[in-house]
Amino acid sequence: MSSTATTAATYQENIEVQKKRWMILIVLNLFTFMSTLDGSIVNIALPVLSRTLHLPVAQIEWVTTAYLMAICTAILFFGKLGDMVGKIKIFKIGTIIFILGSLLCGLSSSLSLLLISRIIQAIGASMTMANSQGIVTDIFPSTERGKALGLIGTFVSLGSIAGPSLGGIIVSSLGWQYIFWVNVPIGLVAVFLGWKLLPKDLIKVKDKIDVPGSLVFAVFILTLFVGLLLGQQVGYGDARIIASLVVAVVAFATFIRLEFRRPQPLLQLTLFKNPLFSLSILCAFLVFVANFCFNIISPFYAQNMLNLSPFYAGFLLMLFPISMVIVAPLSGALSDKIGSELLTFAGLVVMVVAQIGLAQLHAGSSIPLVGLWIAMLGIGSGLFQSPNNSLIMSKVPRTQLGSAGSVNSLVRNVGMVVGITLATSILFYIMSKEAGYRVTGLVPGHPEIFLSGMHVVFMTSASICLVAALLTGWRLIGARRARMQQEKR
Repeated sequence: MSSTATTAATYQENIEVQKKRWMILIVLNLFTFMSTLDGSIVNIALPVLSRTLHLPVAQIEWVTTAYLMAICTAILFFGKLGDMVGKIKIFKIGTIIFILGSLLCGLSSSLSLLLISRIIQAIGASMTMANSQGIVTDIFPSTERGKALGLIGTFVSLGSIAGPSLGGIIVSSLGWQYIFWVNVPIGLVAVFLGWKLLPKDLIKVKDKIDVPGSLVFAVFILTLFVGLLLGQQVGYGDARIIASLVVAVVAFATFIRLEFRRPQPLLQLTLFKNPLFSLSILCAFLVFVANFCFNIISPFYAQNMLNLSPFYAGFLLMLFPISMVIVAPLSGALSDKIGSELLTFAGLVVMVVAQIGLAQLHAGSSIPLVGLWIAMLGIGSGLFQSPNNSLIMSKVPRTQLGSAGSVNSLVRNVGMVVGITLATSILFYIMSKEAGYRVTGLVPGHPEIFLSGMHVVFMTSASICLVAALLTGWRLIGARRARMQQEKR
């Protein structure tokens, strides 16, 4: 931990902190990347894990699901705790827990041990995710905040999307354990730098933990995820699935009612009184739903339709995160100069075009054409994510930055689960309709059945991006009107 004493009221007035702000951002980004990467990197290793642990795929899928469920359950709690005891303190503790969980995951020899290790890993990840954006907003001046939050957003999306491609390369070269163990040396370096560079917390809020709200929210997340994910396997008409989703709706309504009444709520609902915050959060959710439709479908298309090996499929899919990594920092820096509204709108329009292009692909499509649409999707996401993150965090009081950051991260993770569920549900529904019987996997010798489902999935994700584009277009018009009114005054 930095021993630098300061009498400055804010980090932006502290010369020592300002000298180290970009190095601090690198530390935050390393854990942002690793924690989001681990939500999707396991997917491509599930067949290997299934064979190694002698378990059916339906059971081994919980290795991915348990991680996402644990993050979503805990993230609001750790965002609130960060506001109370210090965002930097919670972030530091989370880094240690995440590394420990990663080490234990690679050492696990059974499903139960692996799931416990994944939950430990997820607790650490949620502690870092909930507070990283608040730390950035606290440290960086407004003239650089868009660029800094843009880089955080870049690594969030990079980690989320790069999973299948990077995972394929690691599994092919080293083995499934290294999907987890790769976090350990990188994490230890980041921990050393973080404890050396990160300053002491300046802002703490005297609050109490909202225990009833935390418990009800946990019930909501668990029943929602169980209902959505198991519904794909047994059908959404099953009484148990319907009951689970009904409980989720009741728990959510109860949670909102509780939060309105409690003096120190888990979730600051006053954040949503700001229409700019609410609209930006909604658009972030829609984009992650759309991106994870692509994320879950594209490996099957690349390997089974284009007949690429996992190794080469990984390189093709890497065009998405590579193009995003190039564009997002530029978009974030530009948003500091021209504002965020136009860039978010432009990014979503590019995403709509790319998704429509992906919906036209078939088994004989050329690799360069496929790569073009994948790269365009990454460019659109890069244009959108950085300015949108800046919009989300820029209007939040400093005492609520942890809560706002945790809401943003929660929406992202729920969007990932909803995107995966939506894509697979649509895919299997269309495939079953085409095949004339219930389908929950690829039909050998009939690529046209998969392609029919894939086309509908990508047109659906294009429609989702179009809705987000219309919302941001409305936001852009509103922002221009507000500026014109100010100029008249």
